[in-house]
Amino acid sequence: MMEVRNQEQIFCEEVKNELERDILPYWMNRMIDPENGGFYGRITGQEELLPMSSKGAILNARILWTFSAAYRLLKKDCYLNVATRAKRYILDYFYDNECGGIYWELDYTGEPLNTKKQIYAISFVIYGLSEYTRATGDEEALQYAKLLFKDIELHSFDNRLNGYVEALARDWSPLADVRLSEKDENEKKTMNTHLHILEAYTNLYRVWQDDFLKKQLKNLIELFITHIWNRETSHLNLFFDDNWQSTCDVFSYGHDIEASWLLHEAALVLNDSALLTQVERIIVQLASAADEGINADGSLSYEYSPKAGKTDMERHWWVQAENVVGHINLYQHFSDNNALNKAIKCWQFIQNHLIDKQHGEWFWSCLEDGSANRLDDKAGFWKCPYHNGRMCMEIIERYAL
Repeated sequence: MMEVRNQEQIFCEEVKNELERDILPYWMNRMIDPENGGFYGRITGQEELLPMSSKGAILNARILWTFSAAYRLLKKDCYLNVATRAKRYILDYFYDNECGGIYWELDYTGEPLNTKKQIYAISFVIYGLSEYTRATGDEEALQYAKLLFKDIELHSFDNRLNGYVEALARDWSPLADVRLSEKDENEKKTMNTHLHILEAYTNLYRVWQDDFLKKQLKNLIELFITHIWNRETSHLNLFFDDNWQSTCDVFSYGHDIEASWLLHEAALVLNDSALLTQVERIIVQLASAADEGINADGSLSYEYSPKAGKTDMERHWWVQAENVVGHINLYQHFSDNNALNKAIKCWQFIQNHLIDKQHGEWFWSCLEDGSANRLDDKAGFWKCPYHNGRMCMEIIERYAL
């Protein structure tokens, strides 16, 4: 037992150091845009800053969440300054004062470049604003989070068949192409967007115990239980038509393990004992399904296609971060010592293969041959401090460091 405690202590100290000495300073020192406001849009995998890159809603919302959470936990003014900068830029430039919602993309000067309303991005702004409220008690952030919640419920929620449609035009009219990214299927409902609405609503409920929000958060959990979680495979289904028929058979190991702890968190925050019992049965199976992708070195593969019989062996930064948190959650709540070992082994892989010890932050991924992926971004539209930063902060908070 003493050996386990020592192992945990070393793990916690390493993770806290990684957050404060590596991840957060990279974003504070490299990504603040002093000329045009907010944050730069991109640093390449070769460490080249591209100051005229467009600015994405997801990147800015995730910066807001990360530095708000860092301030809430660590109480350092430098983190609050970055969080406040992110909040101000989102409300002044990304928020659509005419139609409501959040623009998907701005040019580097802050002018709207793509005005579609991607519900995934709006959810992340709610997540960030609610975390800023948790950290500071700021009423303006809470009011905008409430407005965005109402936008999602008014325009995206499917009152007839349940769930949330993926995207809409600026004026909330239907879009032909609702994809979150080019690699996604063009389906109106996706696991990924529902997962991050769930995440956002959970955090919003912490600061706003509204009855309708509570009802919709409970409904999201039940959607995962009844439609998104596959009882036969124990994996999550990824894409759906309007009638909740699955249109894809790929297993996304990272989303499986991430959902295992986010669903648990949501049920714990709701404090509904009957629902929590249901969720806890499922998340253990979901995490076990994700473990099918664990490799001998402790890393978690990206995804598996049963139809092709092929595993994508690229080890993405976000998948490894969620793998750590998901297994720490199993250890904490289910006394699963094996899960602790899996988390620590994955952390060791991260240290050896993903952390950029020269420039800071993490590489996008470790390729199948074991080399670092220097082609994809170090910071950008999708490469943000949220997954790895959150991993560190989940450990800090759970161990009360």
